[in-house]
Amino acid sequence: MPSSTPLEVSRLTKVYGPVTALHDVSFTAQPGRVTGFLGPNGAGKTSTLRILLGLNRPTSGSATIAGVPYRALERPLTRVGGSLSSDVFHPARSGRDHLRVVALAAGIPLPRVDVVLEQVGLQHAARRPVGGYSLGMRQRLGLAGALLGDPDALVLDEPINGLDPDGIRWMRGLLRALADEGRTVLLSSHVLSEVQQTVDDVVVIRHGRIVFDGALSDLEQGTARVRVDVAPGDRAALAAALTAAGAGVEAGEHGLVVVGLDARRTGEVARDAGLALTHLSDEGDGLEAIFLQLTADESASAEGSAA
Repeated sequence: MPSSTPLEVSRLTKVYGPVTALHDVSFTAQPGRVTGFLGPNGAGKTSTLRILLGLNRPTSGSATIAGVPYRALERPLTRVGGSLSSDVFHPARSGRDHLRVVALAAGIPLPRVDVVLEQVGLQHAARRPVGGYSLGMRQRLGLAGALLGDPDALVLDEPINGLDPDGIRWMRGLLRALADEGRTVLLSSHVLSEVQQTVDDVVVIRHGRIVFDGALSDLEQGTARVRVDVAPGDRAALAAALTAAGAGVEAGEHGLVVVGLDARRTGEVARDAGLALTHLSDEGDGLEAIFLQLTADESASAEGSAA
């Protein structure tokens, strides 16, 4: 089984000339969980991941793998695998040969190449030049390279970009399975809806600053809006029960509007209070709308241009 390998970013700041791309960024991706690192293009995601993988140096702060900077790791590809771009392959080299070069340089046994090619579904195209690969196939090849050392942790930048619907489902299943084995999975995306079925935890970055860090369920819970109703004579009792459960309750035109509890929990509260519901519907704004609120106006920021 993979060893416990958290990915920790602590008070990370990165300055590019006159631009501060990262401002005191801190978060942890935990073993056994998929962490989504989310924000618009230019928010600072790639800058953070490059520092975590030892490709850039921070201006201040740290980024570590199980408490150790990438540059100080022994046999780093066995501790953390990374894929930050789908455009790093020699177009005339086959996918299999690309992985063989990486394996030889890292001291990884060559039979591992065919194992990861099969794992990512590229065995049929292994001997074809990468220049003929689609974007989705290059994404799979990047993931194969990240898995080559059978690492404890994975760092993936926009891994779903370019995949068709079947490929997205496949990627979700594979990343979920890797986390269930005890690995740490950190992936970035600029669209929450693409990864919300995959991630356990969410870190949202805006203008190089963290604006949310917590479980996906916390983000859902904090934004839930439910419309509910009972017989008119029972509305006061239902409102009291929901308030006692920690919800905000408003009188609506047709029943009650509940803020802070999802539909399932609202129904449970009514049941436990012995109240029969005549209406129950989820009327929240949706996670993607909340994400857009958290990251509003990012596109107008000049700070993100260096990230």
